[in-house]
Amino acid sequence: MPTSSASTNDSARSGGVQSLERAFDLLERMADAGGEVGLSELSASSGLPLPTIHRLMRTLVVCGYVRQQPNRRYALGPRLIRLGESASRLLGTWARPYLARLVEETGETANMALLDGDEIVYVAQVPSKHSMRMFTEVGRRVLPHSTGVGKALLANVPDAEVRALLGRTGMPAATEKTITTPEGFLTALAEVRRLGYAVDDNEQEVGVRCLAVSVPDSPTAAAVSISGPAGRVTEAAVEKIVPVLQQVAVELSQALASSGA
Repeated sequence: MPTSSASTNDSARSGGVQSLERAFDLLERMADAGGEVGLSELSASSGLPLPTIHRLMRTLVVCGYVRQQPNRRYALGPRLIRLGESASRLLGTWARPYLARLVEETGETANMALLDGDEIVYVAQVPSKHSMRMFTEVGRRVLPHSTGVGKALLANVPDAEVRALLGRTGMPAATEKTITTPEGFLTALAEVRRLGYAVDDNEQEVGVRCLAVSVPDSPTAAAVSISGPAGRVTEAAVEKIVPVLQQVAVELSQALASSGA
């Protein structure tokens, strides 16, 4: 009898872990789909039967992590905001020493940004010591198509997913140099893959250039960048700055992995 009881308890624990894994997987699939999906879409992408998905979603709705829309589709819920904000602050805290090193070695403002749904959110910044410097408020959200970090984060995303994202966000012009067509943006992403870094050349703000690289194997899609006046971030400067960016991104990735962040 004790053996049977222990086996039952182990089975219950195993089932609980599986349900938890499935629930997190569904939340991530919802985020990848732009934050709102139908049950049939989740079933098709996850391979789980509809009754299982309905049971998990009902639990997530009760907990506030998912909400059901009037059209019967499901959207990410408000309780995730607090979790996301706390995680972003922690990630930003971990990044600051590495951003400070970027400032020391490049002389320009350093940033860290995440891909949050369809938007880029800046989670950390260390400003340049120059009197003329770039400043981006931590917590600011921008669309990916006009930023270096956006290009760095989307460079290895399948073209179909990039097109879907651009279809949801649109491609408004921030300056006359902003890329405003999906074809043009996909061409720019191919160039990022070829070069190993991304450039925002007066595309988000006139007179400002930004260089960005993704953080490899980050627990969430992340990129680091430097930004400065176009007169300082010249082609000659790019050759010196990019290797520093790439090295710091690797070291930050290793630090995040060892911290369990």
